[in-house]
Amino acid sequence: MDNNRYQIMMEARGVVCCKCGQRLSLLTQNSTGVKCPVCNIMNPVPTCERSRSKDCRIEKLYIKAKEKISGRDLSISSEKTESLNKMPSPLEISRSSSGTRTARKRALLIGVTYKRKHKLKGTINDVKSMREFLINNFRFKEENILVLTEHDTTKKNILQSMEWLVKDCQAGDSLVFYFSGHGFRRLDFEGDERDGFDENICPVDFTREGMIRDNEINSLIVWPLKKDVTLHAIVDACSSGTILDLEYVFNREQKKWEDNSPPSGNARKHTDGGLAISVSACLDHENAADTSAFTKTMNGAMTYLLINILKKYPGLTYGDLLDMMHEELSKFNEGGCLPAKFLRKIFNDLLSQSPQISSSQPFDVYKRHFIL
Repeated sequence: MDNNRYQIMMEARGVVCCKCGQRLSLLTQNSTGVKCPVCNIMNPVPTCERSRSKDCRIEKLYIKAKEKISGRDLSISSEKTESLNKMPSPLEISRSSSGTRTARKRALLIGVTYKRKHKLKGTINDVKSMREFLINNFRFKEENILVLTEHDTTKKNILQSMEWLVKDCQAGDSLVFYFSGHGFRRLDFEGDERDGFDENICPVDFTREGMIRDNEINSLIVWPLKKDVTLHAIVDACSSGTILDLEYVFNREQKKWEDNSPPSGNARKHTDGGLAISVSACLDHENAADTSAFTKTMNGAMTYLLINILKKYPGLTYGDLLDMMHEELSKFNEGGCLPAKFLRKIFNDLLSQSPQISSSQPFDVYKRHFIL
């Protein structure tokens, strides 16, 4: 999912200082450079930012004119997909009966269909596969699975749906948060990230409403987890390694948990006694693939591997699952004849991502079985 990452950065953040990461404002549309007010470094404005400014203004005017005529928001993909929610949706039921506790097994599945240049082709396939997997392999009921795709994947809807997922959770609940879409990392200015970066997911309207930071995700679906409530987050996006800001990250090479708690004691990142486990497509500095490498259809590589491995070997431990996903990625990169390997390296067609597990509590990954 590394396509157009430069464009994502430019649209989400504008021009940023090459030294300190401070967001900068262009004085004029044809500015060739802008001085950072923090570190006084002169930053060149990327050529693509200057050259496309006029085209962007024309395109925006054209879109606004068509929106007035049609009454629709044309900045969001207009592709139609049959609803994957059993009607009425769980979120609608929750809104109409605020005093009613939702089911013991609940899942929120998000597959973002972006417009034009940010488009990913596999997100709809990903949520369909994950929905079927939860129903057939872990006995989730259709009416307790909330699926957001296309126009539903706005920032506002995603945040509200996260609140629904953990609402009134009680001991014995099993919750699943799944996201397939773009992810991005940005400099952390609050001092609560060990690597100095915040990880983010991109809703469909991120260019207008902004991304959703790991801090927000943590406060919405990690903080409320009560004793004996388990949340699994499966995130197929770039820069998703620590997307839930959980306090422990499993180092697969050294076979041990590493401390990921905030360096500042003022930041809360833990649950209310429950357990949160995240399976991410890649490390924070890596990209995740939207690919047809394993099947004829487009899918997120991690989503495809996780589902197919667990279908073939139900009851795997977390450690075995992680190892097998790594092995399958390595097989693809090393597979085929020598010319094929060479061409993959030349055209950067390698699946260079490392799935990662993080948790709110350390546990033996080679003894605990993956159960949702």
